[in-house]
Order: sequence, then C-alpha cells, then structure tokens
Amino acid sequence: MADKTFVSNMEGIVMHPIDNVVTVLRDIKKGEQISFLVQTEIYKIKCIQDLNFGHKMAFKTIQIGETVYKYGESIGRATEDILTGEHVHVHNIEGIRGRGDKQNGKENVQW
Repeated sequence: MADKTFVSNMEGIVMHPIDNVVTVLRDIKKGEQISFLVQTEIYKIKCIQDLNFGHKMAFKTIQIGETVYKYGESIGRATEDILTGEHVHVHNIEGIRGRGDKQNGKENVQW
C-alpha cells in the first residue's frame, strides 16, 4: 500500500496526478481562495463562482474538447473553455463514457 500524507486545513481533494479538477470539501463563496494538495505541491486557487460541498472546480485551464479528469478517471469532455477557479459541471462538460458515437475524441458514426 502506498504511503499517503494527510495535510490539515486542505479544502479540496485531488486523487491522481492526471486530474484537472479539484473536489471541494466545503461550501466555497466566489472570491475565496482554497488550498489543496496535488501529489506534493500545495495549490492555492481563487474560486470565481460559488461552489457547494462535493462539487468540482478547475485548478488549471481546461480547453474546449479537452478530457476532464477526476480521481484519475475521465468524467467527460469540456464543451467550452473552463477557466482556473471555475465550476465544472453539466453546463460545461459532456459525458463520453459508454457513448458509441464519440470515443477517444473522434466521431464514431455507425450506420
């Protein structure tokens, strides 16, 4: 089992180095800065929208069409550019899991 380090006062969780979103661990108000750990680096990001506990925030810019990763897994594709500190949810990502028409970023039209 890999050693994990707990750091107190962290307000978000990132589980995998490929992740580009942080899951917030409390309600966050627009303009607040939160702290969280990505591997061994502490990030401090200003939230640009209100967020509820358990929701996702981009901690780096995610370009339109880019895959969104949470906990090391793809959770969808950005339907618009998502700025650092912005809420990531159904309004700016589309699900791609289990879809037969889009896989690996390519159209897969079946007749």
